[in-house]
Amino acid sequence: MSTAQEFLIFIAAFGAGAVNAVAGGGSLISFPALLAVGLSPISANVTNSIAVWPGYVGSVIPYRTLILDQKERAVKISGLAVSGSIIGTIILLKAPPHVFKVLVPYLIFAATTLLVIQKKMLIFFTKQAVTHPKGSDFSLNAGIFIASIYGSYFGAGLGIMLLSIFASFIHDDLQRLNGLKTLLSLVIATIGSVVYAIFAQVSWIAVAIMAISSLLGGYFGAGFARKLSPKALKTSVIIFGYAIGLIIFFKS
Repeated sequence: MSTAQEFLIFIAAFGAGAVNAVAGGGSLISFPALLAVGLSPISANVTNSIAVWPGYVGSVIPYRTLILDQKERAVKISGLAVSGSIIGTIILLKAPPHVFKVLVPYLIFAATTLLVIQKKMLIFFTKQAVTHPKGSDFSLNAGIFIASIYGSYFGAGLGIMLLSIFASFIHDDLQRLNGLKTLLSLVIATIGSVVYAIFAQVSWIAVAIMAISSLLGGYFGAGFARKLSPKALKTSVIIFGYAIGLIIFFKS
């Protein structure tokens, strides 16, 4: 990897860290950057998954009290997340590489669309929970299981999916549900990171650069990003996500 490529990854990860701290969707910046420096789609995906893992750790810390207050629920759904994420890693590693390559633009489109409809989804599913306060254990568990498979397979937009599932089937305070979301995101990211570190082709140079840069981006870049307003920043990420998806689609 050349110095110019390393610099590109550093800048992309810095931007991803800043975006995640304000609006979300950072993987829509960091993942394409890894593709741009020549990594295969699967290698770029697993490298990005490992590189962003520290961010999930950091996001859980502020919610630790709320998570411990619902320990029994957290343990139960974490078990589902573990099993689903293991299946997701197996699918990614065992399926023919060209399958993931073909799916990449569609996955980017899907993740970007989730970012577009994030607020409307949350409002809709929260109303559903109020209308049907008991929810459905089967639907909740199935939703968590499927989201966990997706989370370790690709992952962008996972937090939006999880929070929408919780808001739909668990009648509880949104901050407590957000705590569950951060916990499950960490569980899924941890399973994926461990499996990919052992069995996948990871660019450890890129991981080191991105892990440090994304942390710096989250700490220093967030201040600058907030000056743009979350709405403007989110719109920029959405435009970028669709543009990258189209470029990859036509290249494929």
